[in-house]
Amino acid sequence: MRRRVGALFVALIAGLAALLPSTPAVAGTIGEYPEFPYPSTTYSEPFRGQFHFSSQSGWMNDPNGLVYANGVYHFFYQHNPHGLAWDTMHWGHATSPDLVHWTQKPIALEPDVHPGTLFSGGGVVDKDNTSGLKTGALDPIVVFSNTDGVSVFYSNDNGQTFQAYDKGRKQIQIPDASRDPKVFWDAARHRWTMVVWSDQGGNGVNIYTSPNLLDWTFASRFKAPWLFECPDMYPLALDGKAGQQQWVLTSASSQYVVGSFDGTTFSTDWTGPQQMDLGTTYAGGTFYAAQTFTNTPDGRTVQMAWQGGNRGSTWTGNATFPVTLALVSTADGPRITRTPVAELASLASETKSWKNETVSAGKAGNLFGDIKADTYEITAQFDVKGASAAQFGFDLHARSDGTADRSVVYDTKAQTLQGKPLKPTNGKITMRLLVDRGQLETFADGGRYSLSDNADFDSAADSQGIRLFAVGGKVKLDSATFARLNTSWGTSQSTLLSNLKGPWHAAGGAWSDVSAGKRASTSGDGFYMSAGSGGDAVYQGDITLDTAHAGGLTFRADAAGAGYTATLDTSGVVKLWRPGKDIAVHSTPITAGRTYHLKVQTAGSRIRVWLDNGADPVIDATDTTYTSGLFGANVYNGAATVQNLNTGTAGFSAFPTGRWTPRGGNWTVTPAGLRGDSAQDGFYLSDRAGTDFTYEGDLSVTNGAATGLTFRAGADGAGYTANIDTDGVVKLWRPGKDIGTYSTPIVEGRTYHLKVRTDGSRIRVWLTGRTDPVIDATDDTYTSGLFGVNSFAANTIAQNVNVS
Repeated sequence: MRRRVGALFVALIAGLAALLPSTPAVAGTIGEYPEFPYPSTTYSEPFRGQFHFSSQSGWMNDPNGLVYANGVYHFFYQHNPHGLAWDTMHWGHATSPDLVHWTQKPIALEPDVHPGTLFSGGGVVDKDNTSGLKTGALDPIVVFSNTDGVSVFYSNDNGQTFQAYDKGRKQIQIPDASRDPKVFWDAARHRWTMVVWSDQGGNGVNIYTSPNLLDWTFASRFKAPWLFECPDMYPLALDGKAGQQQWVLTSASSQYVVGSFDGTTFSTDWTGPQQMDLGTTYAGGTFYAAQTFTNTPDGRTVQMAWQGGNRGSTWTGNATFPVTLALVSTADGPRITRTPVAELASLASETKSWKNETVSAGKAGNLFGDIKADTYEITAQFDVKGASAAQFGFDLHARSDGTADRSVVYDTKAQTLQGKPLKPTNGKITMRLLVDRGQLETFADGGRYSLSDNADFDSAADSQGIRLFAVGGKVKLDSATFARLNTSWGTSQSTLLSNLKGPWHAAGGAWSDVSAGKRASTSGDGFYMSAGSGGDAVYQGDITLDTAHAGGLTFRADAAGAGYTATLDTSGVVKLWRPGKDIAVHSTPITAGRTYHLKVQTAGSRIRVWLDNGADPVIDATDTTYTSGLFGANVYNGAATVQNLNTGTAGFSAFPTGRWTPRGGNWTVTPAGLRGDSAQDGFYLSDRAGTDFTYEGDLSVTNGAATGLTFRAGADGAGYTANIDTDGVVKLWRPGKDIGTYSTPIVEGRTYHLKVRTDGSRIRVWLTGRTDPVIDATDDTYTSGLFGVNSFAANTIAQNVNVS
């Protein structure tokens, strides 16, 4: 969303600024990306929605780039993670397996890491790799942002990190004020289409087409005074009939028109728009800037919007519950329906139902009188043909003194629900209420009626009543159902990267999410256990001790952590132990604040432990006490962080050597290889040295400047480095001197193969299969030394590193 904002939105921000603590806006750094700047929460705060998404902390507004990719729903959104008001937009990120259970993830797009104004935009999944951006097995997620033109960003690791295409340069230049690009696949013409809001001669959208998401051609412009900000455009089959597809064009305020699209031009015979939602549809209201998911696996058109009226002590704003959109015929023409996605039922734990009851103003009792509930769903159908009641409905979060936090009222004479028009259908009024701690969503008339609202519901035990009432007479209740809805939070991992099955659980200690993984604070032993189990396996992970005395990998264990554990211990040992016995120890210095990589392999009673990617195990022992059990992690007496807890042999593939040692930066091992994060120069050095050799490996700059192969180096990394640099060069350098360079595009996220050959003072460098070296130089400063990997002001990956 905007840097130029309307007066109402400015007033909203000013009001929030007066109410909420002031926090300066903060941009990010390459060395800390992806950032996870969120304090711990159980999502149980007052007014925090239990099944409506809200950011773990900070400000959120517009949904961005809603996609289903690689088996997961991704919800990106406009976000200030460092304050409770709009400022310095980031793209927040959450994922879900089912549109209901959301998990906060690290920041997706971050100022000073990604160029441009990171305002609202859309996203797609490039399953056919039309862009050529795909670099691995996963389908690329491609998103679009910026103002007064459009920039492209993409992810090849299912949204963990994003790269800027073409250094973030605008692929579409728009001379007028513009923002909020939304992209979709035009299946009929086998190409991509984009709609972008601009104020070129008044409100409207520019329409562009592209074969590959990168090269865009202007197609047409659709102007309308109501069409302000955050457009969305999608086809819907009228009455569900495939042969009656029509196109819907919407604005941020949920106004829409239905028409046709011929691949270049949108047209409609409507003289004005309809309103999709009856809430307060302005920026900061209860329904704004809705966007639909692309590429849903079942073809549904699913929509979520921003609700700005919800806030708590650590967050501002939430998203509406996801709904499925449809287009139905009416006497007035085609109309949109909004229906909560069926997956909501997965939260239901208790249901009650009623049929053929009479609700009367004079009748004692309340059908819902024995229910106390905080978050729930009510569906009710009333027969109003013979109703004498002037009004009927529900008091929500009702108290014994007759008060309630909200009332949902149908007025039989005015034919309004919550003050909005709703005529009976065949003499019936059907309403569906979603009641959350800070949200109330009301649906009726088969979804044609939709009203999204924020409500501060009192969750105290004496404020959880429900009253079904009638005023001035009686009304027949054909049927009603009540379903208690449980919380959707806490079912997956925010920052811990692992291929182990969840859910995870803590068995001792306090475990929280931080950028570096899962952090524990314990007095005594604390375990964090997965639901994955095994007998013979390879299990590996990264451990960083802070104040903890020890920490490591637990395996073949029960739910309480009783099993085997291989730990790093600050007393100066690597230890394999089980309850009651130290099985084996290996003496070596262990330093607080440094990340170590442990690998365990079990084969029957034989257990081997490797440290820091060394070729030989540091422990090789036998024990028959436990033959199978759960995988997890252990921290003892203090604070430590664990990350990359994976079973299997995938990891850092490298030449045989003893332990590797970091010299600057942070180095971890993922299934993709050795990951380096550095603010300046960081080195990861083996203990193997060489004089003349061939040294090669696969290198990638995920984000940032450069990575390379270091050789003939000292223990501090001082030696030669041949690197790839995203400034567009391959470089051979040593401290104080660039020995040789070769100009060529180096793209973030793409893997390059470097090969170095030394013969005395002659050093040659090859790039990605080139027959001839791209650098052939001489330098005699260093004649022999260690092999290693370098990362400079970047996130990097190194893999398949070999010496011959």
